[in-house]
Amino acid sequence: MIIIIGGGVGGASVAYHLAQAGARDVLVLDRAEPTSGSTFHSAGLVGQLRADPTLTRMNMHSVQLYRDLDCGWVECGGIKLACTPERVEELRRQVGWARTFGLPLTEISPAEAREMFPLMSLDGVLSAAHLATDGYVDPSRLTYALLAGARARGVRVQPHTRVLGISVRDGRVTGVRTDQGDFAAETVVNCGGMFAAEIGRMAGVRIPVVPMSHQYLITEPVRPHGDRLPTLRDPDNLVYFREEVDGLLMGGYERTSQPWSVAGVPADFNGRLLPEDWPRFEEIADHARMRVPLMADAGIRKIINGPEGFTPDNEFCLGETSVAGFFVAAGFCAHGIAGAGGIGKVMAAWILDGDPGLDLWHMDIRRFGPHYRSSAYTVKRTVENYETYYDIPYPGRSRSAGRPLRVSPAYGWHAEHGAVFGEKSGWERVDYYAGNAPLGEESLRPAGWAGLHWSPAIEAEHTATRTGAGLFDESSFAKISVSGPGSADLLGWLCDNDVVREIGAITYTQCLNARGGIECDVTVTRLGPEEFMIVTGTAFGTHDLAWISRHAPESVRVVEVTGQFACFALWGPEARNVLEGVASDLGFPYLTSKEITVGDVPVRALRVTFVGELGWEFYCSAEYGAALWRTLVGLAGVTPAGYRAIDTLRLEKGYRVWGADLSPETSPYEAGLGFCVRNPRDFLGRAALTREVTRRLRCLTLAEVCLGNEPVRVGSEIIGRVTSGGYGHTVGTGIAYAYLPASIEVGTPVEVELFGTWVPGVVQRDPLYDPTHSRVRSS
Repeated sequence: MIIIIGGGVGGASVAYHLAQAGARDVLVLDRAEPTSGSTFHSAGLVGQLRADPTLTRMNMHSVQLYRDLDCGWVECGGIKLACTPERVEELRRQVGWARTFGLPLTEISPAEAREMFPLMSLDGVLSAAHLATDGYVDPSRLTYALLAGARARGVRVQPHTRVLGISVRDGRVTGVRTDQGDFAAETVVNCGGMFAAEIGRMAGVRIPVVPMSHQYLITEPVRPHGDRLPTLRDPDNLVYFREEVDGLLMGGYERTSQPWSVAGVPADFNGRLLPEDWPRFEEIADHARMRVPLMADAGIRKIINGPEGFTPDNEFCLGETSVAGFFVAAGFCAHGIAGAGGIGKVMAAWILDGDPGLDLWHMDIRRFGPHYRSSAYTVKRTVENYETYYDIPYPGRSRSAGRPLRVSPAYGWHAEHGAVFGEKSGWERVDYYAGNAPLGEESLRPAGWAGLHWSPAIEAEHTATRTGAGLFDESSFAKISVSGPGSADLLGWLCDNDVVREIGAITYTQCLNARGGIECDVTVTRLGPEEFMIVTGTAFGTHDLAWISRHAPESVRVVEVTGQFACFALWGPEARNVLEGVASDLGFPYLTSKEITVGDVPVRALRVTFVGELGWEFYCSAEYGAALWRTLVGLAGVTPAGYRAIDTLRLEKGYRVWGADLSPETSPYEAGLGFCVRNPRDFLGRAALTREVTRRLRCLTLAEVCLGNEPVRVGSEIIGRVTSGGYGHTVGTGIAYAYLPASIEVGTPVEVELFGTWVPGVVQRDPLYDPTHSRVRSS
């Protein structure tokens, strides 16, 4: 049996899509009546286009579904205003994104926007964008329509049934306990909305969802009956509008937010609202009167103050938790109505097939590391997220709440020497050192957004690594230990490359899903007959740990050990020379490892690179980290450098990044990683690799700097979108990567849309830098 806890729009959509996929033994439980949590007081706006391609596709599915349901769907179109030059640029980027999905988003003039929404003032409006297929829906009616569809296919819905506990045995869910009796189940889906964290705790699972007080009001009639208005968003002024009968619904995201009931939602809070909070709403009301002047005199029918479940990063919490068979679909961050249709579709596939079918890592519950067990930290991050809901998400932006939290043993040295830190997965990471800025060329600052978080130090650190020796603190890179009887067999099954080699060998490999998509992109070092160390990206440790653990037999121990080890990388053509006299032995070949000493510190040295130069990564126990850094940074000819330089260096070298260039939807052959498919054994995903390759990841060069998601065209036809981009300071050109049809040859002229302008580019053979790989193998 599959039990769904929660009869809101999320639970209803999951039930509906499970039933459509053929599941019949499905039971929906609700503590009160369906929609009595957050759903009944949702504003119901449905906007499709998001900065994230996956969420856009999910929202598009929602609209297609709502058109077919008897749910009160109103396809009135939507307008987004721009009141600053930066917002105009954002709109133009979004128009470009929309082209890659076939969405009819167009830039319109302020006058055209007012013609569509005649109640608005144009004060401060510079431009606008209009999407004709956006709209709104009645949330309760939508929920009941989904439940009716599910019931028609055999799903049972049982209201007034409060879940009191989740039964777990040997790490797997076995059922639920309720005030109406116990129910056995192989799968339990937590669709509890603002109650999701409480329900998760019943199974020993932390779900970082915080109920936030969110307010909107509904006016008395203010417009002629029958007039149709599009939805209207004015993010620079923090407000949104839609029609409501003959009045207006208006809400927004204030800068002084209020988390609600952090310790737990009261047991009797069903179908209820919070008291009106006019002082906190006044900021939004002032902006609303400026944008729609009649709001100053309009009668107020009612004000709604309802708690909405928000997450620390404004992304949904979806997928299977650390308890097998216990899934979650919650944390909808006030855009759950727009996403509900897509959420139900991917969750049904995840539950029934073990694979959602899309790249959902940024929504996967597993993305939250152990630090989110802290309620205080979770609330800080969630509050910041709510209060910046409408801010422009500039590339390279880092959140500030709860910092610093996770730091390298060399953190103190970095701070004392002018490091500019970014944050990822709670780690403080050096972006660049401000002291290196005078060594770089300010004239190379990219135009527009790409130059906002740029510094000449990045170019200086890039050049120092290419010509001398750059020193990088990679302690945040996630490290996973796999050991015990059966470890070699496990990794031999999971990896497309041959990792079961001689002790000391390092292998770059991917782990694939059954569709042949890339689930993990890692290096594997064999430390012993049944002992391996896996290194992956900072943000992907929890994901890769879960993927490997999911397939591991009981005899194999899979543990994340990131914090136990410091890691410092020294790369560049002078790396061997600067280490002379402090390293005990560097005479081992590329892609092998050895235990040596550097200065006074015992280290494991790995002959690998992520910048395309000679060098090593040095791993030592964390208590030696500060001493090892002092030794390395004190060597003559060494330049300390940051992650922003790593990114420009890896782009030149054609090194891929999971989550951008690689995903569960891309195969090694599509990604240009066919050279990794060398495992002589049968391995997970091998059978899927026989399918025809119809697209390939291609390198483009162009005069400008891409940021990601920009459309690529040949002639007038959109043929792909940029996955990652930047500037190559050695090759002297902008670089972008994009999946293009396999028929597109090297040398083909293309165009990339940057902020509304089509910029010419050319398809190039990659890597652009050192295509023979002689520099990484130099002795």
